[in-house]
Amino acid sequence: MTLRSRPILVFLGQSVIAGLALAFLALYIFPGLAPRTSQEDSGLRNTPAATRGSEDRPSYHNAVQVSAPAVVNIYATKVRRSLPNPLFQDPLFRRFFGDQEVDQRATNLGSGVIMSTDGTLITNAHIVEDADEIGVTLADGRQSLADVIGIDNETDLAVLKIDLADLPVIPIGNSDQLQVGDIVLAIGNPYDLSQTVTQGIVSAVGRSRLGISTFENFIQTDADINPGNSGGALINTSGELVGINTAIYSMNGGGSQGIGFSIPINVVTGIMQSLMQHGHVIRGWLGIEAQAVPPDMRNRQGARQAGVLVAGVMQNSPAADANIIPGDIIIEINGIQIDDPYRAIQMIAEIPPGDTIEILLLRGWQESRVQAIVGQRPALERG
Repeated sequence: MTLRSRPILVFLGQSVIAGLALAFLALYIFPGLAPRTSQEDSGLRNTPAATRGSEDRPSYHNAVQVSAPAVVNIYATKVRRSLPNPLFQDPLFRRFFGDQEVDQRATNLGSGVIMSTDGTLITNAHIVEDADEIGVTLADGRQSLADVIGIDNETDLAVLKIDLADLPVIPIGNSDQLQVGDIVLAIGNPYDLSQTVTQGIVSAVGRSRLGISTFENFIQTDADINPGNSGGALINTSGELVGINTAIYSMNGGGSQGIGFSIPINVVTGIMQSLMQHGHVIRGWLGIEAQAVPPDMRNRQGARQAGVLVAGVMQNSPAADANIIPGDIIIEINGIQIDDPYRAIQMIAEIPPGDTIEILLLRGWQESRVQAIVGQRPALERG
């Protein structure tokens, strides 16, 4: 090595070191500049819940792919006979030609979910009740008529059965694990637009006293739910069924306002099993009309009286047999304090008929304990 070449090599070495230092600094500040390894690319492709779409955008495609094939369209048809023209009601015309009635077919659109490979479906009662014919169309285009296994008006649920082979079944989740803010997807048949998917979050859980059904424990969501979504699926980001879409809050003739209600799947499965086994849901019953204690009723300390007011008692009911009378205040049932009329009726409904319960009553200023044998709640008939 000559003396002349030494400064050149020193300069080149310093330049390489400076370049490497600058590159390291740039990667430290901007880590996204580093190329992905094949393992990192594979990890992105296999992200399970909120999967990655093109250009690394979040997607729920995998969740929809898992659950959507089991969501069906339901067409419930009611045939009404009527006289279409006033002329046909003329006595002279009817004397010679008889009653000229025509059939008018009204079709109610809705959705349903396939729950088992034997063709068991769940949907809403208000879709299929009183229908003369129920048609089901699957996501793959197959069609079938459905039979009604059972209807529970008090939760607005119905179980249907279809006879087709190789049916897709939706995975079942756990609605008790849902939390406010969780992402959910609604799948259904709004306005006869089959396999429509909308996305939102869980806005609230345990919604009740909405006047939608007798026993209410709704998931509230802002995923768009429109007419025709009723009976469809509410799923989590893993594609598991967590609720059955049932109702919307609307102020403009049925359109979505971002407030929808779904029945939790943990409630649905219990109702479904009872309907399949008995054809109806067995619930406990005392035969009382429960109301909130009026604000002007105070206890001995001047505070508002705890409990629920017995506003009425049905004749020959378990409550009447236990000598419960209107004006009594029920403070406890089986040692559990009661302050909410809705919760009191719900608690009694969950007790098997035939069981004996202990009730702490307040009559006047006198407390007493009575025992009542729980009866079976009569079936609710819609008018």
